[in-house]
Order: sequence, then structure tokens, then C-alpha cells
Amino acid sequence: MNNDAVVRDLYREVILNHSRRPRNRRTMAACSHAARSENPACGDEISVFLQMNDRGVIGDIAFAGQSCAIATASASLMTEVLAGKTAAQARALFDRFLAIATGGAQAPLDGMEVELEQLTTLSGLRDYPVRVTCATLPWHTILAALESAKEWK
Repeated sequence: MNNDAVVRDLYREVILNHSRRPRNRRTMAACSHAARSENPACGDEISVFLQMNDRGVIGDIAFAGQSCAIATASASLMTEVLAGKTAAQARALFDRFLAIATGGAQAPLDGMEVELEQLTTLSGLRDYPVRVTCATLPWHTILAALESAKEWK
């Protein structure tokens, strides 16, 4: 089996695993930051909830909403990867995820090899450009949550 086939198989496995058994899918009433985004073209809706600690680290993270398997899997994986990260690290991982999903240039991220390995499993998205919007919706939502205190409805 060639390397491209291995990546495609791993991509499918990760998407199925996280969409069937999403991690951290719940609402969080006692959050410090939250945001909601939607993609009107397909009907995906995602809310992201964060509890930032006094050192600026994501202590707890969750998501809720109705979305396709790709957006759900991406949100689930995102919550696993970003827990325990600072806002700056979350933004850096967003940039890396976007590069992975679109086939763009990837700058090094020292000290986050495990997170990068997890995100690289979604590199198969670049073969489905229409699905990139689905996969990046939760990531754009986390950026919006980081920019505002709990000001959403």
C-alpha cells in the first residue's frame, strides 16, 4: 500500500471515529469564552465553549451543535488538541490545521509534535476542497471564542 493510500485510510478512520464518538460534545454553562458559527450553505452549526484559567490556558473546552460528520470530527479532534494550550498556541495550531487541510505551507511548531501528528491525520481533506469549509468551521469558531468573553447567544 502506498503512502497516499495509508493517509486516506487513516483520514477515514479518524473521521469515522470522532464523528461516531465525539469527544467533549456538550455545553458548558460556566465558560469564560464562547462563540457560535454556522455555514448557511450546508446547515452546519457549531458552538464552542472555553474555560480559560488565570494563566491564560484552556482548562476545559467543549463544543455543541448540529453538523456533518466532517465538522463534528474536526471539532472533536480540535477539543482534544487544544486542551491545555494557551491562546497563542491555539492560534498557531489553527494556522497549522488550515495549512494541513488546504495543502499550504507549514511553519514549524516546536514542542507540539503529538498535536501535529493528530492534525496531520486530516491531511486527506485537501483531496476534498468542498469539505475544508466543514472541517474549518469549528476552528474559526474557536478563534472567535478566544477573541471575546462569553458574549454569544
